[in-house]
Formats: sequence, structure tokens, C-alpha cells
Amino acid sequence: MELETLVQQPVFETERFVLRPVQRSDAGLIEFHTCDIRVARQTISIPHPLPPGATQSFIDRCLTPNREEDVWVIDGTPNGWSEVVGLVSLERLGQNKSELGYWVAPTFWNQGVASEVAKAIVAQNPMRNATIVAAVFQDNPASARVLTNCGFEYLGDVEAFSVARNAKVATWTYLRKMH
Repeated sequence: MELETLVQQPVFETERFVLRPVQRSDAGLIEFHTCDIRVARQTISIPHPLPPGATQSFIDRCLTPNREEDVWVIDGTPNGWSEVVGLVSLERLGQNKSELGYWVAPTFWNQGVASEVAKAIVAQNPMRNATIVAAVFQDNPASARVLTNCGFEYLGDVEAFSVARNAKVATWTYLRKMH
């Protein structure tokens, strides 16, 4: 049952947002935002154009009890904003480590959303990780600032394949020790 799956993932509140598990009713707004090339190009996994069924498949993975990644909707309704401002996630990597990922809809860029949300996830540390890692594309220095402002330390440069760009993209990688 869907509600049983949702109970396993905590809800967090920040000053302006509620970070809550993905719900099936979020499909329309998630698809609307992820169809935007500006969002897709800043991620590794969102294709552009977004194929039919991709959003539903994503939501199904989010609601699977044995999922490898917990995804929270950045719900802006407490602040009078959209119900889906973006998403933030932690992917289990094993050995008490997770990878932080996030995207914010372009309408809400440059308003401190990613910083507020990343700080909340790090402060809550819902998976009780010893370390959290993250990577950002080098042509997105704003995301790099989000990570350094949350206490992440720069590790080095690597490349990651971006589905939307259909190319390898230079990234900066970061690590945050939690204990």
C-alpha cells in the first residue's frame, strides 16, 4: 500500500518549505519542470526531451519500499509558492554513505531554495550517514556554492555523463563528513 511506503521516509520543515515524500499527485508538476531543458541539463539522469512515461516510472521508483534513493518534494505551499518547487534526494551508496542531489524549477532560481533545502537534509541526516557526497557540473557554480555553504569540502574534478546533454560533462565533487 502506498501509505506504508511513505511512512518510511521522514518529513522535514524548513523556514519556507516542507520536504515530503513524492506523491502520485505530484506527477504533473514534476513532469512540467523536468521537461524544461534548463533543469534537465543540470542533472545526470533527466533526459531531454522527456519521454512518455518517464515521470510515472520515476514516481514508481520513489514509492518502492526497497528503493536505493529517498526523494523529497520541495513543497512551497507554506510560503504561498508551488506545491513542487523542486526535488532533493539522497541515494544510498553503501558503507554509511549517500549522494545528495537536487534540482529547483527555474522560476525559483536565485532565491536560496537549494541552500535552504540542502542545509536541512544535512542537518537532519535522515539516513544517519557518516559521509554525504555530491557532484555538480562545472558550468553550474551556483550549485557548487550551495555545497560549500553546507560544509562540503571539494574533493576533485571528474566527468559524469549527462543524458540530456548526451555527453560527458566536467564535474566538481564534494564530501561532507557527518560525525
